[in-house]
Amino acid sequence: MPGQRQRAGGAGEELEPVVADAVARAGFELEELQVHQAGRKQLVKVIVDGDDGIGLDQVAEVARAVSEALDTREEVLAGAYTLEVTSPGLDRPLTKPRHWRRARLRKVAVRQADAKFLARVGAAADDSVELLVDGQLRRVAYPEIEHAVIEVEFKEPPAAEIAQLTHEEEGSR
Repeated sequence: MPGQRQRAGGAGEELEPVVADAVARAGFELEELQVHQAGRKQLVKVIVDGDDGIGLDQVAEVARAVSEALDTREEVLAGAYTLEVTSPGLDRPLTKPRHWRRARLRKVAVRQADAKFLARVGAAADDSVELLVDGQLRRVAYPEIEHAVIEVEFKEPPAAEIAQLTHEEEGSR
């Protein structure tokens, strides 16, 4: 499955290891780095995530760490910059096994070559994910998934679905 991290040319390529290291030291993962010219300044957009998501206080912590790291590499940006640190939105496609692990027990919309369906996410392995579709558990290999995103739910998920997914995981241990 294609990765989410986008590499910008020039400054972005040189900054990526610096930014990724600062983000990792703060305990998170760099999902995407974008560097664009915005008037007289560079706009540096850093999208980060963690195993349990990321809150506003943690975004501020990552922003401080990245800002310090960028300030040590002033020669790469060659001037003023605006830093934007954010988390991926709910509309971010699930493209990596870690995205699927973070979506455990969430409802997702899945598109395959020949089908579209809603499912609830179970155990995610390195090569596939278990999905609960219409009451039936299915193991789906990532390459079979063309597109998948989390569906927003405004009420608690049905207890029976959660029990079915967590019972399967406990039984496989």
